[in-house]
Amino acid sequence: MATKKRAGKGKPTGRRAPGAREAAKDRKPGAPHRPAAAARAGTPVAPARRAPRPGGEPADPARGAGGDRRGKYVYCIIRTKAPLRFGPVGSGAEPTDVHTISHRELAAVVSDTPIEVFDATRENVLAHERVNETVMKKHTVIPMSFGTVFKTRDDIVELLRAAYDAFVDVLKKMDDKLEFGLKVLWDRDAVVRQIESEDEDVRRLKSEISSQEGSTYFARMQYGRLMDSALEGRSEKYVNDIFEQLRPVSVASRANKPIGDKMIMNAAFLVARDKEAAFDARVKQIGAKLDSLTFKYTGPWPPYNFVNIRLKLERV
Repeated sequence: MATKKRAGKGKPTGRRAPGAREAAKDRKPGAPHRPAAAARAGTPVAPARRAPRPGGEPADPARGAGGDRRGKYVYCIIRTKAPLRFGPVGSGAEPTDVHTISHRELAAVVSDTPIEVFDATRENVLAHERVNETVMKKHTVIPMSFGTVFKTRDDIVELLRAAYDAFVDVLKKMDDKLEFGLKVLWDRDAVVRQIESEDEDVRRLKSEISSQEGSTYFARMQYGRLMDSALEGRSEKYVNDIFEQLRPVSVASRANKPIGDKMIMNAAFLVARDKEAAFDARVKQIGAKLDSLTFKYTGPWPPYNFVNIRLKLERV
């Protein structure tokens, strides 16, 4: 799985490993929770009584005196019946052991943690992403928000039980699919100069403004309207063409709001694992053709932009 940064002038050459990921911002990070109910695509699933611990199961070793000193940090949900361990790759000053807590064929990927609010530092967010990247190599994952902490093992089992149908449905839909991000930027000043040289009306108004000795207010207003319209039209054409060319090699796409004046496209693409190479090749092809643009291509990620499970949680 490639982890090299893919960003460059028209010719992306790699993909970058996750940094401070923008996804999963639906609540304040780090707040400990207890599950109350879950929802699929916004439809509430009624909570049920807590499932009792199976007879004979050993006590949770992560609990301190009274069972309330240590909690469980949840990274993602996967489908597996067998208990799994992923090694000491979890969050914390010293990486903690990452393992699963199961209910039927669902499992939460967790590590032991103090019950506290996790600051969204680069180190903490990278640790969260590191676990998800490790797990998604062999499993389809439903990523949890950064800083999701539950008080006890029983709370996590209750979450899996109460939201069972929603989790199973999403895991089926996301099976063997990955997310890739694509941001496209342009040199706005260079585009303005290009429009001025190509558009006769814009060129005439610019000449009028520079040569007129009196008030140029109305000419400047008209110039601004024409230029904004030309920039918007050119940007939309670039973006629509890119989406159209990537549609055959992706399952779905999502357009997010661009950030700043230079970014004209901020998109996420859901790609089947067996189409990853084809998607990579198509992005390279588009980048080589549109060499006046800068492509920032990232992934693979868990499907942050394509999972719509909303959990209703009660603060401890």
